[in-house]
Amino acid sequence: MHSTVRILTIAVIASAVAVGCSKKVKETPPSQTDVGTTTPGQTYGTPVAGAYTPADLDTDPCLRTRVVYFDLDRDLVKPEFQAIVACHAKYLRDRPSARLRLEGNADERGSREYNMGLGERRGNSVSNALQANGGSSAQLTVISYGEERPVCTDSNESCWSQNRRVELIYTDK
Repeated sequence: MHSTVRILTIAVIASAVAVGCSKKVKETPPSQTDVGTTTPGQTYGTPVAGAYTPADLDTDPCLRTRVVYFDLDRDLVKPEFQAIVACHAKYLRDRPSARLRLEGNADERGSREYNMGLGERRGNSVSNALQANGGSSAQLTVISYGEERPVCTDSNESCWSQNRRVELIYTDK
């Protein structure tokens, strides 16, 4: 009997600690300036209120940005691209018939096999972020091009950073 009481007491204390340790973080949305351009390391706007329409893909600055950039040998979505992911996730929620292809890319460094895997992990990372923001996995397709489709062919960091990306391509709007 004493062991049952001890176990229950420990369980109650553990749940109280877990609840007490969860903290609420107030997020500050990034600024809306220059949201239409796509450069690595830039901060973008937040989703608009109301339902998105297909016309918004060409007019909304947040939705017009369809590239997510990554750091070297990384496959996690950087914080400055969370707003972009949230915009596209909201579009997918508002438009259940929409389909989005996530094309993962890597720079020229590393073996072909490594870069194909890295491109796929980057695409999956964006897919997971979209789903975490309300997008449906049925709307998403991930494909990796590895180093096969560079947007810049110079051999320097500035160029490589442009090639470490996932492109968001709407196949059905």
